[in-house]
Amino acid sequence: MVYFDAASAAPLHPVARQALLASLDEGWADPARLYREGRRARMLLDAAREAAAEAVGCRPDELVFTPSGTRAVHAGMAGALAGRRRVGGHLIVSAVEHSSVLHAAEAHEAAGGSLTHVPVDRAGAVDPAAYAAALGEDTALACLQSANHEVGTEQPVARVAEVCRAAGVPLLVDAAQSLGWGPVEGDWSLLAGSAHKWGGPSGVGLLVVRKGVRFAPQGPGDERESGRAPGFENLPAVVAAAASLRAVRAEAAAEAGRLRELTERIRARVPLLVPDAEVVGDPEHRLPGVVTFSCLYVDGETLLHELDRAGFSVSSGSSCTSSTLTPSHVLKAMGVLSEGNVRVSLPPGTPAEDVERFLEVLPGTVAAVRERLGAPTGPGPGREEVGREEGAREERPREEGGSEERAPEARAGLVVDAIGRRCPIPVIELAKVIGDVPVGGTVRVLADDEAARLDIPAWCEMRGQEYAGEEPAETGTAYLVRRIR
Repeated sequence: MVYFDAASAAPLHPVARQALLASLDEGWADPARLYREGRRARMLLDAAREAAAEAVGCRPDELVFTPSGTRAVHAGMAGALAGRRRVGGHLIVSAVEHSSVLHAAEAHEAAGGSLTHVPVDRAGAVDPAAYAAALGEDTALACLQSANHEVGTEQPVARVAEVCRAAGVPLLVDAAQSLGWGPVEGDWSLLAGSAHKWGGPSGVGLLVVRKGVRFAPQGPGDERESGRAPGFENLPAVVAAAASLRAVRAEAAAEAGRLRELTERIRARVPLLVPDAEVVGDPEHRLPGVVTFSCLYVDGETLLHELDRAGFSVSSGSSCTSSTLTPSHVLKAMGVLSEGNVRVSLPPGTPAEDVERFLEVLPGTVAAVRERLGAPTGPGPGREEVGREEGAREERPREEGGSEERAPEARAGLVVDAIGRRCPIPVIELAKVIGDVPVGGTVRVLADDEAARLDIPAWCEMRGQEYAGEEPAETGTAYLVRRIR
């Protein structure tokens, strides 16, 4: 089995395994005690903190270990917001933050705070000017990821940190995806990371709070980890996390170049091998090992299962793989196709042969899924051989004064009834009938799947058709598509 989901959890680094086993024998005692075993445990904890701080680029006394990256994010946001409550309750986050940030932001808003979501461009990046415009006198905290977990786009953290610093607002950076590749540039104020993203054990996060940042730890007080992460430290896991961070950093420069070449190979060849595929994310400013693409007319859940049967473990942001039946908030914010979405995230050490085999397997797998769904296979919209399928019906003009002539913009169109049908069926039915309306005519797609709101406009952009907007329908929503070629 080939594992291509390192962005979710990287395989345990050999150094992490060695450090974990060694510290199980040496680091089991309470590091707060003064007897010999306690002093030995304390030495291990201090050494781990120094190693992690060196990798992050901060002082050891600014860094604490937490039970997870999510806990680091939540503790950092809560502490910073509480520390600046006299300033105000305004929080700024990007629209593509990790769910840990967005959930904490929702809780803050529910408790009476105000919240601003900064939009991103089609590549998934924020504009620093948008952060500058969102800053106000009552802004207590701004948050920005260093790199996106779904599409790999790197964010302009240093420039955003600069505008936040000028306004006197602390910036919290979620560096979970990027920390294994290098320190986060810029004058940020708080930082969170997660060990299982860089090849350390799960259940270890880190939180950095720079000196001078107003911070008020929330919850019951505790003497451990500066009161910011209460409870007995999982010392063996902490030691393994710090050791693996140091190890992957030592390998990062060479491995980043190698993985970039492999992901660039995927980015370049997928659109050539798979018709109607869209590679998403920034083509240059991105993580070394992450590449994401979406395929028209494909059920994401089925595609992932088929790739798993073929021996490849990949991830997806498609709504078809989600119990919520809504597309990934990242893909939605970017305005790109969500159906048939595949994220390939290569772990360090991935051989080129595995990538080549993936590229050999992918086209046939996508074609088989499309055939099973009855997706169109011709050259695209406008082909004459495609007739109306079941689920599409004519929209006949009303008679006015005995004449059925209408203005060009009101020509008869079609209605595709896809109520109760999940992605990608609404788009498949649209593609089947677009050639049956004259140029200038419209197709109304009735759908109650939230993904249609994203995928129908994306289909129009890919197919050179005009998305004319949406309007309420008796059930669900009517999406209007005008044929322009």
